[in-house]
Amino acid sequence: MVALDKLSYKIIPNFLNEQEINLLKDYCKLRHFKNRDSFDFEQSNNGDTAFYKDPLIETISSQKRSLIEKEINIKLYETYSFWRCYTYGAELKKHSDRPSCEVSATVFIDSDKNDWGIFMDETKVILNKGDAIIYNGCKLEHWREPFDGDYHIQAFLHYVDRDGEYANYKGDVKR
Repeated sequence: MVALDKLSYKIIPNFLNEQEINLLKDYCKLRHFKNRDSFDFEQSNNGDTAFYKDPLIETISSQKRSLIEKEINIKLYETYSFWRCYTYGAELKKHSDRPSCEVSATVFIDSDKNDWGIFMDETKVILNKGDAIIYNGCKLEHWREPFDGDYHIQAFLHYVDRDGEYANYKGDVKR
Protein backbone atom coordinates (compact mmCIF):
# COMPACT_ATOMS: atom_id res chain seq x y z
CA MET A 1 0.00 0.00 0.00
CA VAL A 2 1.22 3.53 -0.82
CA ALA A 3 1.87 5.71 2.20
CA LEU A 4 0.24 9.07 1.51
CA ASP A 5 3.21 10.94 2.93
CA LYS A 6 5.29 9.25 0.22
CA LEU A 7 2.85 10.08 -2.60
CA SER A 8 4.30 12.91 -4.65
CA TYR A 9 2.20 12.88 -7.79
CA LYS A 10 1.10 10.47 -10.46
CA ILE A 11 -0.21 11.25 -13.93
CA ILE A 12 -3.06 9.15 -15.29
CA PRO A 13 -3.19 9.59 -19.08
CA ASN A 14 -6.67 9.38 -20.64
CA PHE A 15 -8.42 9.59 -17.27
CA LEU A 16 -11.39 10.89 -19.24
CA ASN A 17 -12.40 9.38 -22.55
CA GLU A 18 -13.29 11.51 -25.58
CA GLN A 19 -17.04 11.37 -24.89
CA GLU A 20 -16.53 12.47 -21.27
CA ILE A 21 -14.22 15.30 -22.37
CA ASN A 22 -16.75 16.58 -24.90
CA LEU A 23 -19.64 16.41 -22.44
CA LEU A 24 -17.71 18.22 -19.69
CA LYS A 25 -16.26 20.79 -22.09
CA ASP A 26 -19.70 21.74 -23.47
CA TYR A 27 -21.33 21.70 -20.03
CA CYS A 28 -18.64 23.83 -18.37
CA LYS A 29 -18.54 26.35 -21.22
CA LEU A 30 -22.31 26.76 -21.04
CA ARG A 31 -22.23 27.29 -17.26
CA HIS A 32 -19.25 29.62 -17.58
CA PHE A 33 -21.04 31.88 -20.05
CA LYS A 34 -24.12 32.01 -17.81
CA ASN A 35 -21.89 32.49 -14.70
CA ARG A 36 -24.83 33.37 -12.42
CA ASP A 37 -24.16 31.30 -9.33
CA SER A 38 -20.42 30.77 -9.47
CA PHE A 39 -18.64 29.68 -6.28
CA ASP A 40 -16.67 32.61 -4.91
CA PHE A 41 -13.31 31.73 -3.40
CA GLU A 42 -10.15 33.63 -2.61
CA GLN A 43 -8.25 32.27 -5.63
CA SER A 44 -10.87 33.56 -8.05
CA ASN A 45 -10.06 35.91 -10.87
CA ASN A 46 -12.67 38.46 -11.98
CA GLY A 47 -13.77 36.48 -15.03
CA ASP A 48 -13.22 33.00 -13.60
CA THR A 49 -16.06 30.62 -12.91
CA ALA A 50 -15.98 27.92 -10.26
CA PHE A 51 -18.68 25.58 -8.96
CA TYR A 52 -18.37 23.65 -5.68
CA LYS A 53 -19.99 20.20 -5.61
CA ASP A 54 -21.48 20.60 -9.08
CA PRO A 55 -23.69 17.50 -9.59
CA LEU A 56 -22.04 16.48 -12.86
CA ILE A 57 -18.51 16.77 -11.43
CA GLU A 58 -19.62 14.97 -8.25
CA THR A 59 -20.83 12.14 -10.52
CA ILE A 60 -17.45 12.01 -12.28
CA SER A 61 -15.73 11.99 -8.87
CA SER A 62 -17.84 9.04 -7.76
CA GLN A 63 -17.37 7.11 -10.99
CA LYS A 64 -13.59 7.65 -11.08
CA ARG A 65 -12.92 6.88 -7.41
CA SER A 66 -12.21 3.19 -8.04
CA LEU A 67 -9.73 4.04 -10.81
CA ILE A 68 -7.86 6.39 -8.45
CA GLU A 69 -7.96 3.77 -5.67
CA LYS A 70 -6.43 1.24 -8.07
CA GLU A 71 -3.71 3.69 -9.17
CA ILE A 72 -2.55 4.47 -5.62
CA ASN A 73 -3.72 1.29 -3.83
CA ILE A 74 -5.64 3.19 -1.14
CA LYS A 75 -9.36 2.96 -0.34
CA LEU A 76 -10.91 6.42 -0.42
CA TYR A 77 -13.91 8.44 0.70
CA GLU A 78 -15.14 11.24 -1.52
CA THR A 79 -15.04 14.67 0.09
CA TYR A 80 -15.91 17.22 -2.60
CA SER A 81 -15.24 18.32 -6.13
CA PHE A 82 -15.39 21.53 -8.05
CA TRP A 83 -14.54 22.77 -11.48
CA ARG A 84 -13.03 26.04 -12.56
CA CYS A 85 -12.79 27.92 -15.80
CA TYR A 86 -9.66 30.06 -15.57
CA THR A 87 -9.55 33.19 -17.73
CA TYR A 88 -6.83 35.55 -18.91
CA GLY A 89 -4.52 36.59 -16.09
CA ALA A 90 -5.71 33.90 -13.68
CA GLU A 91 -3.09 32.58 -11.32
CA LEU A 92 -3.09 29.78 -8.80
CA LYS A 93 -0.89 30.91 -5.94
CA LYS A 94 1.52 28.45 -4.31
CA HIS A 95 -0.34 26.51 -1.63
CA SER A 96 -1.10 23.17 -0.08
CA ASP A 97 -4.68 22.12 0.53
CA ARG A 98 -6.95 21.62 3.52
CA PRO A 99 -7.55 18.15 5.04
CA SER A 100 -10.50 17.38 2.76
CA CYS A 101 -8.00 17.27 -0.13
CA GLU A 102 -5.74 14.55 1.20
CA VAL A 103 -5.87 12.82 -2.19
CA SER A 104 -6.56 15.21 -5.04
CA ALA A 105 -6.99 14.68 -8.74
CA THR A 106 -6.69 17.66 -11.06
CA VAL A 107 -8.31 16.82 -14.40
CA PHE A 108 -7.67 18.82 -17.59
CA ILE A 109 -10.90 19.21 -19.55
CA ASP A 110 -10.31 21.86 -22.23
CA SER A 111 -8.41 25.04 -23.08
CA ASP A 112 -7.50 27.34 -25.92
CA LYS A 113 -3.91 26.97 -24.68
CA ASN A 114 -2.80 23.40 -24.04
CA ASP A 115 0.58 24.09 -22.44
CA TRP A 116 -0.45 25.79 -19.19
CA GLY A 117 1.30 23.67 -16.62
CA ILE A 118 0.75 23.06 -12.95
CA PHE A 119 3.79 23.08 -10.69
CA MET A 120 4.14 20.21 -8.25
CA ASP A 121 6.83 21.34 -5.84
CA GLU A 122 9.36 22.66 -8.36
CA THR A 123 8.34 20.49 -11.33
CA LYS A 124 6.15 21.93 -14.08
CA VAL A 125 3.69 19.28 -15.29
CA ILE A 126 1.86 19.62 -18.60
CA LEU A 127 -1.28 17.51 -18.97
CA ASN A 128 -3.11 16.60 -22.15
CA LYS A 129 -6.87 16.99 -22.40
CA GLY A 130 -8.46 14.18 -20.43
CA ASP A 131 -5.39 13.51 -18.29
CA ALA A 132 -5.40 13.70 -14.50
CA ILE A 133 -2.69 14.21 -11.96
CA ILE A 134 -3.15 12.62 -8.52
CA TYR A 135 -1.29 14.03 -5.55
CA ASN A 136 -1.39 14.50 -1.79
CA GLY A 137 -2.93 17.97 -1.72
CA CYS A 138 -2.24 18.47 1.98
CA LYS A 139 1.50 17.89 1.67
CA LEU A 140 2.49 18.84 -1.88
CA GLU A 141 2.73 22.53 -2.67
CA HIS A 142 1.27 23.31 -6.08
CA TRP A 143 0.58 26.39 -8.18
CA ARG A 144 0.20 27.84 -11.66
CA GLU A 145 1.79 30.89 -13.24
CA PRO A 146 -0.50 33.60 -14.71
CA PHE A 147 -2.61 32.31 -17.60
CA ASP A 148 -2.23 34.05 -20.97
CA GLY A 149 -5.04 32.34 -22.86
CA ASP A 150 -8.78 32.95 -22.96
CA TYR A 151 -10.04 29.90 -21.05
CA HIS A 152 -8.79 26.77 -19.30
CA ILE A 153 -11.23 24.30 -17.72
CA GLN A 154 -10.15 21.98 -14.90
CA ALA A 155 -12.04 19.64 -12.58
CA PHE A 156 -10.78 18.98 -9.07
CA LEU A 157 -11.73 15.72 -7.36
CA HIS A 158 -10.92 15.41 -3.67
CA TYR A 159 -10.80 12.37 -1.42
CA VAL A 160 -9.48 11.15 1.92
CA ASP A 161 -7.94 7.84 2.95
CA ARG A 162 -10.74 5.68 4.44
CA ASP A 163 -8.35 4.48 7.14
CA GLY A 164 -6.43 7.72 7.56
CA GLU A 165 -6.38 10.64 9.96
CA TYR A 166 -8.77 12.70 7.80
CA ALA A 167 -11.44 10.02 7.24
CA ASN A 168 -13.90 12.17 9.23
CA TYR A 169 -13.81 14.69 6.35
CA LYS A 170 -15.88 12.31 4.22
CA GLY A 171 -18.39 14.45 2.32
CA ASP A 172 -16.34 17.55 3.26
CA VAL A 173 -17.96 17.70 6.68
CA LYS A 174 -15.75 17.46 9.73
CA ARG A 175 -17.23 14.86 12.06
